[in-house]
Amino acid sequence: MTTMMEQPLENTAAADPKPPSRLKTLLQFELTKGKIKRKDLMHFSRQMAVFIKAGIPILEAIDSITEEMANKRFKQILLEIRGRLTVGETFADAAANYPEAFPEYYIGILRSAELAGTLDEVLVQLSGYIERDLEARRKVVSALMYPAIIAAMSVVVVVVLVTFVLPRFETFFKNLGAKLPLPTRILLSVAHFMTNWWFLFVALLVVLVGVVIAMQKTERGRDVRDRLLLRVPVLGDLVHHALLERFCRVLGSMIQGGVPLPDAMAVTAAATANRVFQRGLGEAREEMMQGAGLAGPLAKTGLFPPAAKQMFRVGEGTGSLDEQLGIAAEYFDRELDYKLKRFTALFEPLVIVGMGAVVGFVAIALISAMYGIFRTTHVG
Repeated sequence: MTTMMEQPLENTAAADPKPPSRLKTLLQFELTKGKIKRKDLMHFSRQMAVFIKAGIPILEAIDSITEEMANKRFKQILLEIRGRLTVGETFADAAANYPEAFPEYYIGILRSAELAGTLDEVLVQLSGYIERDLEARRKVVSALMYPAIIAAMSVVVVVVLVTFVLPRFETFFKNLGAKLPLPTRILLSVAHFMTNWWFLFVALLVVLVGVVIAMQKTERGRDVRDRLLLRVPVLGDLVHHALLERFCRVLGSMIQGGVPLPDAMAVTAAATANRVFQRGLGEAREEMMQGAGLAGPLAKTGLFPPAAKQMFRVGEGTGSLDEQLGIAAEYFDRELDYKLKRFTALFEPLVIVGMGAVVGFVAIALISAMYGIFRTTHVG
């Protein structure tokens, strides 16, 4: 990313083009410490489309949007983009300097739209795509939220039982000098192990986190991670359909926006953010560049189900590939929704049964011990 103060900000005639280095560093940190939320980009795209369609110059449109922008980092980026526009850069070229705000596919579509003079229409399409992508992410988060809460509660219950409840019962049993039944002895042994060797669990957690971080820093590690993620039962199917939906949505939007197919394929492969898909789509792109078309090479990757392959063939044969990709994206979106519901329906009972089994075993162990003590005392 270019430095923040390479171009003057708003009202540059009255401003010092070379601010103090400390201020420059602070502004750079403010912009680079995180990505702009896709929700903010969606609203920006929609507002820009309205202004441009109404015939308002792009500089005035940016000024109006910047005044109401709540996100300080995004506001600063828009101010710098305005400065770049005043010195002759195109909107796409100026936005390309800020990948934390504008994804690569977004820039590619903008460039084609500026050449075709359809910037307002394309911005509406982009805002619609981002909105649908956010909705898909919300579905995933919503589907996983309840099972995650139940799982967390299960862990809390186990920790409370092992840390506070069982030690008191053990003291009570020892004072009575009664012989404990097998379930109770097993439970107390597990409690002793978890209490005395808790640091092993912490060390294991630290090692797992370290392995995950190390895998993400190497090419081979990311490749192994992505392959394993796609092979996890149930969850891998969810991830696969989410990637298929994103591929169809991004590629369809770029083709509809006038981006050349080879460029659109390269950007779309990167947008999937999965090494398995990136490698397969890269191979398909190479075959396409050699004249093999698109539908055939995509089918050879083994990443797409039969229904999608047929849609690609129809789209390529009739010249309506962008429409067929849109239809495929809607299909995968519905499939993802269905699979999320099925995943939730499967995962929730498993977590509840697991939690019930743990609590039930604890209850049986304690009740059997109390019953044994009662019988011993009563017989005595």
